[in-house]
Amino acid sequence: MMQGDLDKIEHYISGLADDNEIKLVEELFLCGEDNCTLKSSLRRDWDSILKDTSLPEVKLNHLLDRIHHNISKNEHKNKQTVLLRFTRVYMKVAAILLLPLLIAGGLVFSYLGNQGKTTADRQVSSMIYAPMGARVSFNLPDGTTGMLNGGSKLSYSLPFTNDRRIKLEGEGWFDVNHDEEHPFEVSTFNSKVKVLGTSFNISAYPSENYIEVVLQKGKVEFLDDKSKVLGTILPSERFIFEDGNISKSVTDPAKFSAWTQGRLVFRGDSMAEVGRRIERWYNVKIELADPELRRYTFRATFEDDKLEDVLKFLSMTSPVTYRSIPRKLLPDGTYEKEIITFYLNK
Repeated sequence: MMQGDLDKIEHYISGLADDNEIKLVEELFLCGEDNCTLKSSLRRDWDSILKDTSLPEVKLNHLLDRIHHNISKNEHKNKQTVLLRFTRVYMKVAAILLLPLLIAGGLVFSYLGNQGKTTADRQVSSMIYAPMGARVSFNLPDGTTGMLNGGSKLSYSLPFTNDRRIKLEGEGWFDVNHDEEHPFEVSTFNSKVKVLGTSFNISAYPSENYIEVVLQKGKVEFLDDKSKVLGTILPSERFIFEDGNISKSVTDPAKFSAWTQGRLVFRGDSMAEVGRRIERWYNVKIELADPELRRYTFRATFEDDKLEDVLKFLSMTSPVTYRSIPRKLLPDGTYEKEIITFYLNK
């Protein structure tokens, strides 16, 4: 493959390609199965990527939007055949082009079998995923930015700008781009958060059956799964919805956004809450051996600390001890999580 072709592909990925370069890259991939030079170049790139252990954090929303846009605008006479070939061939090379981004960002996108629909009716579903123990930043098509905490996923459909609805499982920080005509809506497993433009943190892990919203600025409406408004949240307020019950309190939003800067902050949090956040932060399983532990609260700030250092600090500043069971190899070749059990000193 000529260096000029590689430069055009780089322009395409970065969103800087002109019409001629876009046409060339798409035709290159459409004929990729028969292009020995392309396959050879991709194989070299694949081998290089596999050897790279220091992949940078990158954002790929502009690339995905370009792919979705180009798929949607393909109205050729034989569009179904061309689109199928494009999708089949591109998915083969997408692993090469996007592998560093997939590893760093955990983002997955899928074409939903809408080849028979018109461009206006066609929708594409996108998902952003943050593995346990990782944090992933995102930039949505409407200009909204934010970050997902470990074990979280965010999904939405394109086109997005006029229908700003997303689904969240887990925890996310959002800086929502203001658009009064198109409210931004976050759906969880049993509720919705509706905003126009604001900054807030929401924690909604389905396994915990617990939803928490903390607002930094703006105004947020909290609705149940039937779209009934259960409350309005104002800046510096913490709203909790658990087992059908609602509670509100005044808090410092900086504590709840600290995780986006790599800091683990506890300010009078219960041991149960401390355990939940350590689980997500370090991808481990926390067990409380004594029910009395739930009555204890903790204050601490950790930044880039190892798990062992956090556990030692907790045991030094409170009447608890802990025992760790290392990860074990399972029959299917995967590893179970490290198990850390806290005990109350008696």
